[in-house]
Amino acid sequence: MSQGPLRSLRVVDFTTMISGGFAASTLADFGADVITVEHPTKTDPIREWKPIKDGESMWWKSLGRNQRCVTLDLSSDEGQAMALELVEDADIVLENFRSGTMERWNLGYEELKAVNEGIVMVRITGYGQTGPKSDKPGFGSVAEGISGWAHSNGFPDSDPLLPPIPLADLTAGQYAAQSAVYAVFDREMTEGNEGQVVDVSLYEPLFRLFIGKVEAYDTMDYVSERTGNRSENSAPRNMYETADGYIALSASSQRIFENVMAAIGREDLIDDPRFETNADRLDNVEELDAIIEDWTSERPTDGVIEVMEASDAIVGPIYDMADIFEDAHYQARDNIVSVEDPDLGEVKTHGIVPKYSETPGEVSHLGPSPGEHNEEVYLEEVGIDEEEYERLSEGGVI
Repeated sequence: MSQGPLRSLRVVDFTTMISGGFAASTLADFGADVITVEHPTKTDPIREWKPIKDGESMWWKSLGRNQRCVTLDLSSDEGQAMALELVEDADIVLENFRSGTMERWNLGYEELKAVNEGIVMVRITGYGQTGPKSDKPGFGSVAEGISGWAHSNGFPDSDPLLPPIPLADLTAGQYAAQSAVYAVFDREMTEGNEGQVVDVSLYEPLFRLFIGKVEAYDTMDYVSERTGNRSENSAPRNMYETADGYIALSASSQRIFENVMAAIGREDLIDDPRFETNADRLDNVEELDAIIEDWTSERPTDGVIEVMEASDAIVGPIYDMADIFEDAHYQARDNIVSVEDPDLGEVKTHGIVPKYSETPGEVSHLGPSPGEHNEEVYLEEVGIDEEEYERLSEGGVI
């Protein structure tokens, strides 16, 4: 049994795709018993996402890790009855269907609450459960557009850019996981031990990350523009070319700026009127960046970092995945761990984030096969007999 901090929680996950999968795997990483429900024939589309090895999607292996997988047709009467049996002993239900779908399947919050008054139902949709767009379907790319993220991402002379990862889905999934735990905490601390609905949209978690932007627009009609690798609040902050690659450097305090100047042998610039204060540096950032890159471009990345760190500047290399696999700090922190998988053999995957001193999470297995835990859950835990199990299986219910 897991010793993670959520080891006493049971989660029934009706979601598909990324946002729900990330929420489920986050809860499972910390010990929650997560039962993921897939349709008997129309399994999670993530199982078909590349890269694929030996017929197995690396996306699914990651998003489905630490979870038990059963199959169930939620559109059938018997499937709905079975779903309610799963919910009876659960603490949290996750779903990310279009608004109204769970109600159409007779699995809305009122139906779940009727069998389990303490259930916390986490609902992830594109636009949330209320508002004029609540009935619209939504994907992460749209959320990245309407949240302000794409507008802010890129260089001043470039078009808006969507992220290279499903950022809105992953952020919503993280919010969904933490919000579910908040709701369970409230349930346990409140007389009556009743659950509640947690309404998570794809766009709002990203929108929440724009610290100070709402206030700036409201009070000054200020709309920030794309700054590329620079910051509108501090300088220097950029990616600088070296003789064999790039480094990332940030100097968001006066002391660190002075350390950078000492590292490149330009202490004379500390009192230069163009760079004396952070405001001065922002006004003259083109000149400042050029001076720094003139120095970095003549030296290899390792040499730049060594000199910079010797002066207590804050700097680091630009890694790809191959670099990450070789990095000693990643290894020391167990950021990448090995797991034995029945389909792929030994596979490396992300370690647990964050780290707990007394109740650490763990990765016990990667994403399972469709219905791999049907017998374990339905026969041993739900308690249906073998004859009924066979009938439901042959009938396409499970």
